[in-house]
Amino acid sequence: MFRNFAAVMKIFCIGRNYGEHARELQNEIPEAPVVFMKPPTALLKGNDFYMPEFSNDMHYECELVFRIGKNGKHVDPIFAEKYIDAVSLGIDFTARDIQAEQKKKGLPWEIAKAFDQSAVIGPWLPTAQFNTYPNLHFTMHKNGALVQDGHAQDMLFSPATLIAYISTYFTLQQGDILFTGTPAGVGQVQIGDRLEGFLEDQKMFNIHIK
Repeated sequence: MFRNFAAVMKIFCIGRNYGEHARELQNEIPEAPVVFMKPPTALLKGNDFYMPEFSNDMHYECELVFRIGKNGKHVDPIFAEKYIDAVSLGIDFTARDIQAEQKKKGLPWEIAKAFDQSAVIGPWLPTAQFNTYPNLHFTMHKNGALVQDGHAQDMLFSPATLIAYISTYFTLQQGDILFTGTPAGVGQVQIGDRLEGFLEDQKMFNIHIK
């Protein structure tokens, strides 16, 4: 079951990949994938997330996460899924107040998304364990209550489309990680909260907010 981060190269993240989530944040539905990145230092090691002092409005965003298993550039969408070697579930923690300030000024918002320990990833599961990615179902519970209920089939851009698109601009490397966007239901976390994520029926993370 274990999170091996030793071979992580790049962490790609996708914004607004579920229509309902885009609408709940009053964002436009994108015509192409919205891509941003997190550094390896964003990975949370352990199960405790410590609230940073620079934000008063920290949000959870539960997402399907895929690991790239081989190098590639200009990947054809037909072959894109063959570049995935493992699946997991994660959280893209977002300092919503910082993000709003940056967006208002027309500035990049990496400081709201890519800060230290902002990326949770559960155990990697082999792709052979699942028949097809469009059927993947995941949920997240906050303090025991269901807050997010997602289906991969509701993505605006499929994993294959995302891999093909990203590889147009960046060379994919073995160990790269792809966060695929969050469904509706994102919300604020407070010290003392507990976040549990499930991929199908398997618990993938149990995060304590401190």
